[in-house]
Amino acid sequence: MAGRRRARGAWWVRGVALWLLLGSLVALVACGGRPGIDTASADVRRLLDRRSAAVLAGDAAAYAGTGASAQFTRLRALPLAAWSYRLVALRRTGDDGATADVELSYRVQGIDKAPVKAGRTLRLTQRHNGRWYVDDDEPARGTARQLWDQGTVEAVRGAHSLVLGVGQSPDLLRGYAGLADRAVPAVTDAWGGAWTKRVVILVPKSLDGMAGLLGSPSSAYRGIAAVTTGEAGGSVTAPADRIIVNPEAYGVLGGFGKQVVLTHETTHVATRTATTAATPLWLSEGYADWVGYRSTGRTAVQAAPELARAVAAGEVPDALPVDADFGFGGDAAKLAQAYEGGWLACRLIADRWGEVRLGEFYRAVGAHGKRAGAVQGALAKVLGTTPGEFTGLWREYLRAQLG
Repeated sequence: MAGRRRARGAWWVRGVALWLLLGSLVALVACGGRPGIDTASADVRRLLDRRSAAVLAGDAAAYAGTGASAQFTRLRALPLAAWSYRLVALRRTGDDGATADVELSYRVQGIDKAPVKAGRTLRLTQRHNGRWYVDDDEPARGTARQLWDQGTVEAVRGAHSLVLGVGQSPDLLRGYAGLADRAVPAVTDAWGGAWTKRVVILVPKSLDGMAGLLGSPSSAYRGIAAVTTGEAGGSVTAPADRIIVNPEAYGVLGGFGKQVVLTHETTHVATRTATTAATPLWLSEGYADWVGYRSTGRTAVQAAPELARAVAAGEVPDALPVDADFGFGGDAAKLAQAYEGGWLACRLIADRWGEVRLGEFYRAVGAHGKRAGAVQGALAKVLGTTPGEFTGLWREYLRAQLG
């Protein structure tokens, strides 16, 4: 599933809050009664530059010289191309203390074409030598956690993947890399070649860890195996998407289910630039499921059991699922039916008009830019039909495939 900027696949989730500046001013609150110009902000910027340089150089001693060093060990396995801090605000907390609001920017080597940005709060102390040191570094209030906030990061590289995990065995992480390396060629075969053909998978140690990475309560993702974060309609220079796994739900799946989930999520990565505000969830989720099941040989009844039960009971849906039907935390059966209905709509297009036309239809909807008229226009232009006619064909298809 993704994140819109739910996670769309699961649902597009935007996990990072950006700090907003007024003009180019940096707020600095000096200790009352301190004479002259307070140079703390300049000193702290130099501290942050030294800390960044130590991270990129892999210099543990230099990093320890800037203060608290536990984070360095947690970060060591993360392959970094860039790491820097921007001071947003500095608040003095007495004669020798301060709190800094900073924006962290980093890029993963060979993956990110643009920096990932995250708000962080640093607590600082000025020692007797006059230099500032970091005592604590944590996510800013209201922002998502980073993987290293949960423990030491382990990294495994596959042919088409980078798997980053916390609290997981190397063998398990290699298993994820193997699944991803099979998913990437499968997605390319269905969607085409115009995407990065690499995926980044984050494997936290628990459901709570997954929710922390998404900046959401864990109740929102219980039972959800994975989500994909990304920038809807993002440019080719946007940071790479992250597939975030719920190890509790994903772990109970069999090998077949795990492969379908990873292929589904990888599809969201591939289709990201063609997925915009104009793209309804039945199409983005249905297409990802269509790619996931495409070469598995599963029948409609096997892959859509909830909708099959409804159709067998004479409860054929009147309309394609709407975005609200894909919300987490509600009726699990209705959520399953929404996914299954979207998948069968895409399967109908592939069966009736061909797989190439299905891809063209997806791209045409996203290219419209806004929701109103997007599906209607693409149905007419690519498939030569209308929303009413297509809905009727879909309902007949449900009866034929699931009845």
